[in-house]
Amino acid sequence: MTAIATWPAAAETWLDARGKPAWIAAMVLGFILFWPVGLALLAYMIWSNRMSCNGKSFRSFRSHGFRPSGNTAFDTYKADTLRRLEEEQASFDAFLKRLRDSRDKAEFDAFLEEQRRGEDGPRPAGA
Repeated sequence: MTAIATWPAAAETWLDARGKPAWIAAMVLGFILFWPVGLALLAYMIWSNRMSCNGKSFRSFRSHGFRPSGNTAFDTYKADTLRRLEEEQASFDAFLKRLRDSRDKAEFDAFLEEQRRGEDGPRPAGA
């Protein structure tokens, strides 16, 4: 590969080694020199989650691929707690679906009752 093709990866590694201030400085310089470069850096920093406070993305928090801590009891507890929380989330989602379905059914039944009353009611004169 040529040097032109590998410089983005090298620049990323260099900036990562110097931390978040280096990324911010590069973004500001990009805006000063040529604004699309600064905008591209900002978009990349947000997309790659380099702007987060702790460097961990929400996706990695929610994933089950957590690294073992070395403490088997804690890892078992953590896995059981995550499993229990997922089951509770699934039950809550099912509850919300039943609640929405029952509300929709009640609204539909009220509509049908209103339609029946409208048909059975007195007809206007001349009809």
